[in-house]
Amino acid sequence: MEAIVHHPIMKPAIIDVESSGLGSNSYPIEIGVSLSSGDRYCSLIRPEPEWTSWDSEAEKLHGISRQMLLSRGKHVVEVAQDLNGLLEDQTVFSDGWVVDQRWVAQLFAAASIPQRFYVSPLETILTEEQMTIWHQTKEKVIRELKLKRHRASADAQIIQETFDRTQALFKR
Repeated sequence: MEAIVHHPIMKPAIIDVESSGLGSNSYPIEIGVSLSSGDRYCSLIRPEPEWTSWDSEAEKLHGISRQMLLSRGKHVVEVAQDLNGLLEDQTVFSDGWVVDQRWVAQLFAAASIPQRFYVSPLETILTEEQMTIWHQTKEKVIRELKLKRHRASADAQIIQETFDRTQALFKR
């Protein structure tokens, strides 16, 4: 009988999406990716004309105003093309997959461009050991990196670094 060998995953690519709120009419306003190489991508997204729902509590959390999106956000087509170019045929992981995948799909639908990468739940690559120390490790990473939370690329970097540290603790 062969033993199962657990190969550690290199740094996984992580995606994070900030949104206009959490309701069913919410939409993506910022997407951040931290690639396996450590390179990062982040973009504000200009709302489509039919994307009108806005939650002021969400704005307080991420600090992005609708006016900022209208003046500095990229068009959905440009963001979708950027993401496909960076992530084609890859799987990226999200710690908020249920909502992040919906917002990524919404972006690509609005751009009328096929999504050429996969978004998967982070939990599918975490071991039980990693899960037991995840939150305490993440809090330490947040304190050490001193990044602005609830901004997409910073959150993606925090998640990636937390994965890396929790995995390193259990390497055999």
